Amino acid sequence: MKMKKAILSCLMLVAGLSVSAQEQKGTTEYIFEPNWYVQVQGGARYTTGETDFGKLISPTVQIAAGYNFNKALGARLGVNFWQSKGGYDIKGNDAFAAYKTDYKFTSIAPALDLTLNLANLINGIPTKWEYGVFAGVGLNIRSAASDEVKSIANYVNQFEGFTPMPDDYTKSGVFVTGRAGAFVNYFVTEQLSLGLEVNGNLLSDKFNYKKAGNPDSYFNALLGIKYHFGPTYTTKFIPAPEPQIEYVEKVVEKIVEVPAPAPVIEPLRRDIFFLINKYNIRESEEQKVKDVVDYMRQNQTAKVQVTGYADAGTGNDKINDRLAAQRADAVVKMLTNKYGIPADRISYDSKGSRVQPFADNDSNRVTICIAEVEK
Repeated sequence: MKMKKAILSCLMLVAGLSVSAQEQKGTTEYIFEPNWYVQVQGGARYTTGETDFGKLISPTVQIAAGYNFNKALGARLGVNFWQSKGGYDIKGNDAFAAYKTDYKFTSIAPALDLTLNLANLINGIPTKWEYGVFAGVGLNIRSAASDEVKSIANYVNQFEGFTPMPDDYTKSGVFVTGRAGAFVNYFVTEQLSLGLEVNGNLLSDKFNYKKAGNPDSYFNALLGIKYHFGPTYTTKFIPAPEPQIEYVEKVVEKIVEVPAPAPVIEPLRRDIFFLINKYNIRESEEQKVKDVVDYMRQNQTAKVQVTGYADAGTGNDKINDRLAAQRADAVVKMLTNKYGIPADRISYDSKGSRVQPFADNDSNRVTICIAEVEK
């Protein structure tokens, strides 16, 4: 009996050493970090008016600073300025000749926006793209009318039936502005992104010097750059709980029959490789996913471990942690969504670039799938 206990103790020690030597499994949690950013944009403005569409387009610039409180909500204080346009397109008759003209004027519009990041809400983890919507209020300070505008006013105001430009409206003015819009940005690096924004602005009457009896409006289309100060996300590795190992001492007094050993079903491994900075599965690699699907369907008790990696030769730990997780997630989604493998038969993990399964740097842009029948 003492000999048996000594043997069991040795076996437990060897098993413990084996488990500790194995690679630790777990999941990577992404934690949003509140952050400040600045933004510079330029583009075109269309001011609604009474002449050809192309003649009402003018240049505009916007500079803003903002703060993201959490992964969904943020606030931005910006200033939009440069140029707006107005115009007339009057058909002539016996009383007066046809008259068609356009004019320009300057304005500056500070505004406070509330932003909603839809990409973070939908994806749950950071990606190269972000998109969302915003709404805000502000002021629009319009310049006094130029000599050109006053000359147009003197001519138009001679006739009845046309939108007038009274003298008191050609002075400088301040207008309350409400606006809303949408944006989409692409991250070139973790902190720098290029983006497109469109917004619509609604003001009270007389912004374009004309007393039309209805609100005035203009629309902006802007391209620009955005720079975030500090990290937007940090990562936290959560190790999987260690399995409980139980040892049972069993004494066999008599062996009556030795059954034939069950056939051994070998595990299946497939390595799905990705291009640099990509996590979409190419057609040339999808056959490897199909091999895993066939194995799982032929062996109904089989399960698969999916592990994503990134190469250490490019990027940094934060970027590579995100890429590795996205590569693992792409394979899991193809197994479940496209081929119907139940989620409870799949476990997944990501190692970033901290673990390099291959000696060749580029080969580490990979998701490794190991499917095997549970014993």
